[in-house]
Amino acid sequence: MDDARPPAQRLLVPILVVGLLAGVFVVLAWPTTGSGGSGTHPGGRSVATPGGAPDRRPGGPPRVEAQAAAVLRAWDRQRAAAWAAGDGGALAALYVPGASAGDADVAMLRDWTTRGLAVDALTTQLLAVRVLGHGQHRWVLRVRDRVTGAVAAGAGRSEPLPAGATAVREVVLRRLGDGWRVASVRPVPTTRGRR
Repeated sequence: MDDARPPAQRLLVPILVVGLLAGVFVVLAWPTTGSGGSGTHPGGRSVATPGGAPDRRPGGPPRVEAQAAAVLRAWDRQRAAAWAAGDGGALAALYVPGASAGDADVAMLRDWTTRGLAVDALTTQLLAVRVLGHGQHRWVLRVRDRVTGAVAAGAGRSEPLPAGATAVREVVLRRLGDGWRVASVRPVPTTRGRR
């Protein structure tokens, strides 16, 4: 049975999943320095940085959560560029080899490109980041975000995709070589009244 919905609507859920995964990867890609930052972050503080600027303590380095948010935003930009270019290799490089989240993201991209479609202006709105654990080679984050903009384009047409629902996920990033890559992403069940 053929689905009568436009291609953009059929692909919305996969794009939203990919957007959330991209946000997680950005957090993991943030480089660590030799001073501080190792071990688990006490208290698991959350930060939302609408302007994208790191929240700095007077005279000190950016807070761990602000660093994580900056990494996620950079990762999202790399992911959006890979999606817009239809570049599965660049997209796969954002994930730990064999990561199911990366495999799913690349498969969704392949589905779009096979249909002659590209996804431009893929934008993930990062609402909150909570550092659950952080070490020299591993970050564990709880991320709340949503996809707020994307345009499906192909065959001389373009169609805006609807914004996605807010989602909460636990993202694990691992340091490989000179950068951070997404190792896993899993949904975090939310209950009413809990943030």
